[in-house]
Amino acid sequence: MPAPGTVRYAPSMPHIHPFSAIQYGRLLSAPAARQGIPIDASDLIAPPYDVLDAAGKAILLAKNPANIVAIDLPHLPAKALGPDSAYASAALRLTSYLSNGTLAKRSTSCKFVYRQSFDFAGTRHARTGLVCTLDVQPFGKRPGGGILPHEQTFSGPKEDRLALMNATGTQLSPIFGLHPDAKRHAAQRLAHIAALHPPDVTARTDDGTLHELWAVDDQTLLAQLEGDLAGEDVFIADGHHRYTTAQSYLAQLEAAQGPLPVAHPAKRCMFVLVSMHDAGLVIGPTHRVLAGMPGYSWAAFERASKGVLDLTPVKGGLGTITGVMKTTARHQGRNVLGLYDFESGHAFIASPTHADPLKDQFSEKPEAWRTLDVALCQHLIVERICEAKLMGLQTGPHATASVRWAFPHSIEEVQAIGKGEQTSAGGGADFAAQLAVIVDPTPLQAVREICVAGELMPQKSTFFYPKLATGLFMHALK
Repeated sequence: MPAPGTVRYAPSMPHIHPFSAIQYGRLLSAPAARQGIPIDASDLIAPPYDVLDAAGKAILLAKNPANIVAIDLPHLPAKALGPDSAYASAALRLTSYLSNGTLAKRSTSCKFVYRQSFDFAGTRHARTGLVCTLDVQPFGKRPGGGILPHEQTFSGPKEDRLALMNATGTQLSPIFGLHPDAKRHAAQRLAHIAALHPPDVTARTDDGTLHELWAVDDQTLLAQLEGDLAGEDVFIADGHHRYTTAQSYLAQLEAAQGPLPVAHPAKRCMFVLVSMHDAGLVIGPTHRVLAGMPGYSWAAFERASKGVLDLTPVKGGLGTITGVMKTTARHQGRNVLGLYDFESGHAFIASPTHADPLKDQFSEKPEAWRTLDVALCQHLIVERICEAKLMGLQTGPHATASVRWAFPHSIEEVQAIGKGEQTSAGGGADFAAQLAVIVDPTPLQAVREICVAGELMPQKSTFFYPKLATGLFMHALK
């Protein structure tokens, strides 16, 4: 029997499987009985737990007390381990809903086609994925296809999600995965299936995204979908903490019980797989707001950045900074970041003084990694300027202290954090924002190159928009 924390994995490709999903009972009536009219689930679904705060949770529960958020976010703030009673309460609620029919497990296994239609940067997009389960296996490339991460993770969210999974025995929300799909076969197949008949379920979230779901249990279609993805690597776009939770959950079971049967549900993890050639695949930015720097002032930062950054003032503050960044980047052909000093209200654009400034420190990493805006922010601005020069701290793995972070996706969120507001991106009354770093979205091609190279990006490097909904389908692990 393996020691606790050791996972037994079969050395196989990430094989895709249909599964008997848990769904809300009212979503399971036969299409014929409703004459092809989709069932609306708008009051039952929620965004992923880690983008919600207390106000967002309350809004969802006001729509329907049985909204999935009551189970998936049993305590606040999110992303930190809560009291045992919170997870026990979530498990009790789940059991109650399964007993009274609010939730039910499908009688047959299926996969789903899941389409999200949304507005992004002034354009309407549609992104389509395949909902299935994959064999749980270690991260890394392997013959026949592997599961590859692209970001570092935090310990708090993993502890919280494992406690919830242990209590409920259920994977409540899917992992968002990407696959190469070089010949576009999978993307075309999903589009074909969605065109056959109206969706079984629709829902609309408060951000305006339309969610549509088609159940696929036809054996021929299931086999075709499996063939489309055979041998493909899967890149985790969102859900790194939740996938490592699935790994830990399986490790615990096998440490206690010994090897599980091949088809045991805990050996599989629920994914939404999207083609890298899907026309609706877009990435938004994840900016940084920094706090907790006792030696910080803009004048001190400017002095410390000499020889490291070229700084240019921007008129108009935060309201104009992204436009100036884009214009400058087109002419300059190098990384252009935005900086905003909260105390003075002054904005600047910043570019590295030297080309490839992280090369000496990270010569072993690919250039695509070294030239990421988020890598430059972490290793050049935070570690080299703020921590080493302003705070006089030892940096790296043995750092004695560090800058505090928040991770907003919009300029509006940056402004809110600067006002002391608590947001799903961080902040709050005890977070005295000092400096914002405005970054461009991480290019999708860079994500792929870095994953294939086996490297990890800094935390919160990507923001795939929109988030997948929680509550349309769940995966029972027992």
